[in-house]
Amino acid sequence: MKHFFLLLFVCFYINTFAQENYNSESFRVSLEDLESKTFTKDSTANALVIYEKAKSYVDKSDFDLRTEEKHKIKILKRKGFEHATVEIHLYSNDSGSRVEKVEKILATTYTMVDGEVIKTKLDEDNIFTEKYDENHTLVKFTLPNVKVGSVISYSYTIISPFMMKYHGWDFQGSIPKLYSEYTPSIPGNWEYNIKLVGGQKLAINESEVEKNCLIASNGASSHCFNSRYVMKDIPAFIEEDYMTSKSNHLIKIEYDLKTFRRFDGTYEHFTKTWKTVDKELKTHPKIGKQLNKSVDLEDFLSEDIINETDLLKKAQSIFRYVQNNYNWDEEYLIFSETSVKDLINSKSGNVASINILLHNLLKESGIKVNPVLVSTRGNGFPTKVFPVIYDFNYLIVQVTINDKKFMLDATDSFLNFGEIPFRCLNQYGRLIDFKNGSDWVDLKPYKPSNIFYQANLRFNENGDLIGDIKSKRTGYKAFYKKKSFYSNKIEYLDKLENAFPYIEISDFDVTSEGKNSEDFKESYNVEYNFDEAGNNIYLNPFLVKFFDENPFKLQERTYPIDFGYKDSYFYMLKFELNNNYKIVEMPEPKNVMLPNSSGQILFNATQIGNTVNVSLKITFKKAIYNPEYYSYLKAFMSEVVNIQNNTIILVQKTN
Repeated sequence: MKHFFLLLFVCFYINTFAQENYNSESFRVSLEDLESKTFTKDSTANALVIYEKAKSYVDKSDFDLRTEEKHKIKILKRKGFEHATVEIHLYSNDSGSRVEKVEKILATTYTMVDGEVIKTKLDEDNIFTEKYDENHTLVKFTLPNVKVGSVISYSYTIISPFMMKYHGWDFQGSIPKLYSEYTPSIPGNWEYNIKLVGGQKLAINESEVEKNCLIASNGASSHCFNSRYVMKDIPAFIEEDYMTSKSNHLIKIEYDLKTFRRFDGTYEHFTKTWKTVDKELKTHPKIGKQLNKSVDLEDFLSEDIINETDLLKKAQSIFRYVQNNYNWDEEYLIFSETSVKDLINSKSGNVASINILLHNLLKESGIKVNPVLVSTRGNGFPTKVFPVIYDFNYLIVQVTINDKKFMLDATDSFLNFGEIPFRCLNQYGRLIDFKNGSDWVDLKPYKPSNIFYQANLRFNENGDLIGDIKSKRTGYKAFYKKKSFYSNKIEYLDKLENAFPYIEISDFDVTSEGKNSEDFKESYNVEYNFDEAGNNIYLNPFLVKFFDENPFKLQERTYPIDFGYKDSYFYMLKFELNNNYKIVEMPEPKNVMLPNSSGQILFNATQIGNTVNVSLKITFKKAIYNPEYYSYLKAFMSEVVNIQNNTIILVQKTN
């Protein structure tokens, strides 16, 4: 019998291996590519890049940048058919005098039918061109006769006159890849800042110098820096909760032109220093000149605010004034498109306009203040290697009072002094100081974010379960609740009642002090409609749940888990039994730790006399967890969900 099972296992292994024998070292479609039917490393994948390669180089005759691409993809499921449609975006300048072109488009579908390989080539008539926007044209084609199990291959060459931005390469995409190679050849005339994004190691990283690769008409020549970058077994990039912009984490290589040297010996610098950028910003009509404008405080502030001697109280009052009197039009810009005069009249402006007004009022009041350029979470990280102003899309201010620093943003009336919106928690920003020079500053929460629930339950004389719930939130947890409640109280109550189908809510009350309170407190009475089975009562002790489901579902995650801030959750239930019931079963206690004590679940349920106490504390001690923590966080959150689905079983006493 042992030999039988061993033989069965070997046969299963051989059969599985035979189903996955992809030729990932060549663009040529092999019989093994067609016969392979699955991809066990990612059973959710609907398609698989078996092989892809791109080669970029400067043409010796016209000095245009050419990029030759080759792709070979296996279609594993019907949903993978979308990868048989290829879109190529081509750029043109504003005048249309210089355009990118694509040529030599070749595409073939390979399908195995009754042991025979059927090849179907793309007809040129099925290649379409359409205008995408003012600066982009879209060339689009769909490979023919695609079926589940097909392998598609296609290749083309992009010709670009734009050497300002050398062709980059995405090693990672929406489906897994077995092999991805990029071989750029860069003449010494062009010097680029090269950035590998995604934090993953290359399987191959080789470089060599090719002498006299480019020769000008005057006989001058240039050497080329030839590189070969290869990545293997690249997982699909799938967006999930708790992440910043996809552009921060997608594994890719990017180029930005630093210096161009002409064959006559002259050169031009394209990458600037922050010292140069600071000077340019200082004289910029929509940033520096707006920040340096003086304002008449009497036109904006009351005498009480102007005469306030406590600088912190004065700054808080000025902040509240701007918050409550000017509306953000939800435009993300670091340039003030509205002058102070126009902002006064319209009472509305973009983020820069509003926060520049805040800056000027604080500065005029003798308070130390500096603008801070920010790239929001959805916009991507600004590069620290060299200044790229278009990396930033948001402007806030930093105030320094008695050596204590506060970050301020007046675009939202629910923000407290010292709080910035969650969208700004993108690790770091650039503080602009026209006297001492700009510098990087950390973007951190001003206060901790916590949730606390205290619930009480008891049986009344009719045998009904009644009680009350009190809650308190701080930090961003309070911000979201305040905004939801004060924006639409009726809708808020409807959502609260619908969130607990087995609980009836009454006597709802908010006990915190308005929308500018440091916390958000609420209380309400409840009646619990419990489940009965004979003499047994099945009671879920969690009248409220912090997490309904596990937010982490991927098999593998290659990018950080970014919560934005540290937080904790605490739930406590006190349940008074009467003399008619006794406990039959209680949940088991749990104490679960994340590696390096970076998080903890502490759950306990005890009975003392007629009182049952249930407590759950969840703590995340880091705002950002590296990808290595993903499997632990996934298991951690599964434990949280399981604990919240626990049941206390009660039985009715018999006389």
